[in-house]
Amino acid sequence: MITAIVRYRLPAEIDRAACRAHFEAIAPGFSEVKGLLSKHFICSERGVAGGVYQWRSKADAEAFYSGPWWDGIIQRYGMAPEIEFFTVFAKTDNEAGTVTIVEAAPADAASAAE
Repeated sequence: MITAIVRYRLPAEIDRAACRAHFEAIAPGFSEVKGLLSKHFICSERGVAGGVYQWRSKADAEAFYSGPWWDGIIQRYGMAPEIEFFTVFAKTDNEAGTVTIVEAAPADAASAAE
């Protein structure tokens, strides 16, 4: 599992309300993106917006980000997004009441840590 954090600065003509309205309008379309587990649409008080994405694999994420999505971000916001990838080792989901080890340490590494 991979988490990708995507950030871009909102242009002056897109305020918080416009950003929220756009995100609400496009959110349903992300339900059919191949390999996407979840997306959080985010906006900071400093005018930085984007998303926190959970992907099945980095290949799924890279395929999505290299497609029409990339051109749409540049067209709408006037800049390329900053994308940072993270490997997910474990996940706590309080809504579901679960803790999942996504990428466990190899057996020999676990015994060496004891």
